[in-house]
Amino acid sequence: MATGGPPPDPQTTGRSVVVFSDAVRGDGTAIAEALRSLAEITTVVRTSEIDGGALSGEHVANAEALVFDALGLAVVAREPGELSDSLARMNASDGPILTIEPERVMHAIKIPEPEPPEPEPEPEPPEPEPEPSEPEPEPSEPEQEPGFADDEAFTWGLRATAVDATTATGEGIKIAVLDTGIDLSHPDFEGRTITSQSFVEGATTVADGQGHGTHCAGTSAGPAEPGEGRRYGVATAAALFVGKVLDDNGAGVDAGILAGIDWAITNGCHVISMSLGANDPAVSTTYETVGRRALEAGCLIVAAAGNNADRESGDLGFVGVPANSPSIMAIAALDSRLRVASFSAASNPVEGGSIDVAAPGVDVYSTWRMPQRYDTISGTSMATPHVAGLAALWSQTAGATGQALWTKLTEAARSLELPATDVGAGLAQAPPPASD
Repeated sequence: MATGGPPPDPQTTGRSVVVFSDAVRGDGTAIAEALRSLAEITTVVRTSEIDGGALSGEHVANAEALVFDALGLAVVAREPGELSDSLARMNASDGPILTIEPERVMHAIKIPEPEPPEPEPEPEPPEPEPEPSEPEPEPSEPEQEPGFADDEAFTWGLRATAVDATTATGEGIKIAVLDTGIDLSHPDFEGRTITSQSFVEGATTVADGQGHGTHCAGTSAGPAEPGEGRRYGVATAAALFVGKVLDDNGAGVDAGILAGIDWAITNGCHVISMSLGANDPAVSTTYETVGRRALEAGCLIVAAAGNNADRESGDLGFVGVPANSPSIMAIAALDSRLRVASFSAASNPVEGGSIDVAAPGVDVYSTWRMPQRYDTISGTSMATPHVAGLAALWSQTAGATGQALWTKLTEAARSLELPATDVGAGLAQAPPPASD
């Protein structure tokens, strides 16, 4: 995500996302009739007609109309402008459609490439040495948090979020990670039951040719005892669902992402982790509707706030789509001294654009695609799966789902002496250890 200046226009695909009202959500006959009236569409693929809602990437790319039954949405192969007149006629009196939006292109939220350094200036000739004088006392520096560090047993992020002390494991809880996929050949996932599905055209498996998704999956639900090195995974016994919704360049379209969310909800996932977004400050009715309906179904969506800040230059950035939806939890990034990461986006003044909680997002160690095996990287993308894993721990221990799980996470967060516009309720925390 770029920094500085006005946000660029979001990329679109030429297709439309149609959001249906609650009155017709799940009513296949009513939705099919609405689509025929809207755009003379006759060929409709519905997720409820496919086992487990597991659409293929080809469905996502080629369907004339793709209906996500759990979400009450459809993606149709028409420009929004082509549908506006029909929409006005249909909705003249309490029609079945809430809104139509252009289908966006989303990206894995990664750290912007650093600018090349300025050339060093020629050194000035040395000044003559001044006469010695009494040294002035140096001003004392304010005390800082001592900070956290990776050690032999745990990453600094697990120490900071109290995962090292909790007895919760996430057992019985389902986490969906929607990203660039996962390297299923990684030794740390050997023997682990992972439910997976690709929603990307041309990708028949969830193989991760990028690394971003494997890193996020490892943070959210890596093993209690990795094959090498320290523990990095939060919810070590959670059931892991991996949806490949971004290609190996880190790009994906709304249809694939919505298909992944619909699949996760259909399969009873308690938490969905999305380290992806678009550099668009305006709230999307599509994603706000998705977030609300997910909460109603007992599923919490957490999303990366964005890396479009450049705080050293005074640019605080903004929370973009989909994290700026009121019903999707926006996650900021902290460093090991619990300072706001320089790239971490601040709250956006639109309704729902606030940061909700913060989590470790700088120099985060986790799994990477083989043969590299592990990597240490930074981003709000890395903070987000920390919160997804912590949500699984709270869901296990408190039985909380949906909105109640959101409330648990924010109430349990560690307060920080930082603006709420940067860190929300504070640093997300694990449940305390169970008493004997």
